[in-house]
Amino acid sequence: MDLAIALDSRLPQPLHQQIYEELRRAILTGRLLPRQKIPSTRSLAKSLGISRTTVTQSYEQLLSEGYLQTIVGSGTYVCAQLPDDLLHSVPVITDEKQNASPIQLSQQGTRLTSTLFSLQTEVNTAISFRYGRPALNHFPRKLWSKLLSRHCKADLDWLDYATDFQGYLPLRVAIAHYLARARAIKCDREQIIITNGTQQALDLVMRLLVDPGDSMAMEDPGYLSARRVFLSHGVNLLPVPIDDSGLMVEKLANSDGERIRMVYVTPSHQFPTGSTLSLPRRLELLLWAQQHNALILEDDYDSEYRYGDRPIPALQGLDQSDCVIYIGTFSKVLFPSLRIGYLVVPPHLVSLFAQVKWLSDRQLPTLEQKVLAEFIADGYLESHIRKMRSLYDQRRQVLVQALNTHFGQQVTIFGENAGIHIMVKFDTHLSDETIIERAETVGVGLMSARSSYLNSWSQGEFIFGYAELDEMQIQEGIGRLAQAFN
Repeated sequence: MDLAIALDSRLPQPLHQQIYEELRRAILTGRLLPRQKIPSTRSLAKSLGISRTTVTQSYEQLLSEGYLQTIVGSGTYVCAQLPDDLLHSVPVITDEKQNASPIQLSQQGTRLTSTLFSLQTEVNTAISFRYGRPALNHFPRKLWSKLLSRHCKADLDWLDYATDFQGYLPLRVAIAHYLARARAIKCDREQIIITNGTQQALDLVMRLLVDPGDSMAMEDPGYLSARRVFLSHGVNLLPVPIDDSGLMVEKLANSDGERIRMVYVTPSHQFPTGSTLSLPRRLELLLWAQQHNALILEDDYDSEYRYGDRPIPALQGLDQSDCVIYIGTFSKVLFPSLRIGYLVVPPHLVSLFAQVKWLSDRQLPTLEQKVLAEFIADGYLESHIRKMRSLYDQRRQVLVQALNTHFGQQVTIFGENAGIHIMVKFDTHLSDETIIERAETVGVGLMSARSSYLNSWSQGEFIFGYAELDEMQIQEGIGRLAQAFN
């Protein structure tokens, strides 16, 4: 192993003493762990460009003080147990470090400090109705592995830097054809920018098209992760209420005269309520955007899953004035760790988005893009979606029936005809926190919808994801939850 040690021959301190103190500090601060092997004297002397005798002196002192131990025929290791008085040693902080000025943040960094949030660890429960996860155990892993292996062996170009900054061309071609069939989207391959999921797509849009202080509208309640991205860019975020037909477009016209630069919507399956933006509302929203020279950011995150209703074309497919930017992802239909999403942007913005995407991360892994391109082009994606749509429909029905059976008139269900989650409102005097705590005691994980609201929220609303739970788990989970309410 290599070991970085800073030596300065100009110091009055001998080199062997400098090495000794560096290694001792590394052991006490945990940089070198108990039982960890360290380089041989010969190896370390060669890497530092000094004599072996100098390194040997340092090692001998550390061995004598109980920091290191030698195992014959194996090498030199950090002692498994240090002397008791060393366990409480604290690295010395010099006056120079104590008096150092804190690093000054940029305006963007300062703004971020007011919007930072804690990344909380999810509570581990036997049955979790967390949302956003597909049924990963039904993903065709053998097929994916076969395609992955084939492309891995076929050539070596996926090891090099990509030359197409918009994303792997065959993948963009496959996505364009798929979107035309499944979502009635009008675009060609040149309008597609491959991104590292939805979050990067949102960030790219904000960086290019919205300035700090601009007014931006979004659904209320709405997608929390998107809201955090928007606020981090310093926008004035305007909440717009929704009803059974989706975003209430007339509220945009009554926004106290503020010029709204952009509207963020989830029209196919509003998050979290599950309502669908009706066709009249879609046309109304497009007309409003055209009249006010505003942009529409369409997040079509799980439009593939509709049960019983015919799909409504995406907003982008109805757009006649290039005012819609479309965001899609494969996290819900395939698997989240794939980290491949995409933007469909108006033609005049393609070059700019491609350049800014390059500044952001240069490229996505080419190998995964090649596999996904074949997966889509050969029909495997749509076959998988059809299979999962049937599976999720069964699980959705079981969840709705179980809620009605155990809670009856105490429960109202929203958005049950699409997506892989529903929103549920309980008629109860219990607080959301109490419900969550009681659910945890019976091994059920719940997520309140409160954080999705910008304005006032309604007590007792929860988001139930059901895609990754089988029918028995769903029934048992709701049964346990009913017990927790009593």
